[in-house]
Amino acid sequence: MPSPTPRPDDPAAVPRNSPHPRAGAAPTVLKVVIAGGFGAGKTTAVGAVSEITPLSTEEYLTEASADVDSLAGIEAKQTTTVAFDFGRLSLPDAPVPLELFLFGTPGQDRFVDLWYDLSRGAVGAVVLVDTRRLESSFTPISFFEDIGLPFVVAVNQFDGAHRYHPEQVRTALELPASVPVVTCDARNSDHVAGVLLALVDHAVNNAATSRAGHAPSTTLQDA
Repeated sequence: MPSPTPRPDDPAAVPRNSPHPRAGAAPTVLKVVIAGGFGAGKTTAVGAVSEITPLSTEEYLTEASADVDSLAGIEAKQTTTVAFDFGRLSLPDAPVPLELFLFGTPGQDRFVDLWYDLSRGAVGAVVLVDTRRLESSFTPISFFEDIGLPFVVAVNQFDGAHRYHPEQVRTALELPASVPVVTCDARNSDHVAGVLLALVDHAVNNAATSRAGHAPSTTLQDA
């Protein structure tokens, strides 16, 4: 699994039926990537859940990008992330207290080299999906499949967009049953926090499976 070697206080090192840690235990710090297609809601999700003022690298869209950044279905969009978003979320009441460092990726395919850097050392990724522009989700999904990083798919329920059942989205994206598919509103902090907890749980299960008999991927291990 492309994550740091589990320590005794890491979720990957704690059995799922373990008792809650002692009061005042230091939180486990995990890096999480929030990815998705252009305009899928990554910056919104980081901003909604971050307990600090999020770092944003948004710039205004210009005519120079009109031929490569389609605004079909998202005509009101005026800015785009050109490096990354960063936020932080503490979850002291989780079964293992967590502190999540959130890195939102730029959505366009031309930034794929940067996705490698942002994914280094991450425990997993959230792929936000906009069902109005479903085709933009295939590249980030393929990316995380290729590097072996656990991920969950979160269907961002935009106002006015048709509501699809998660299994319909799974079928459309050709996702295996092992990949969780959930729905959320990226503007809602509780929704985003729930998605992040689903990702951590998925990453823990993935790590346990790897230890049970499969060699973990070392593609993006920390140097």
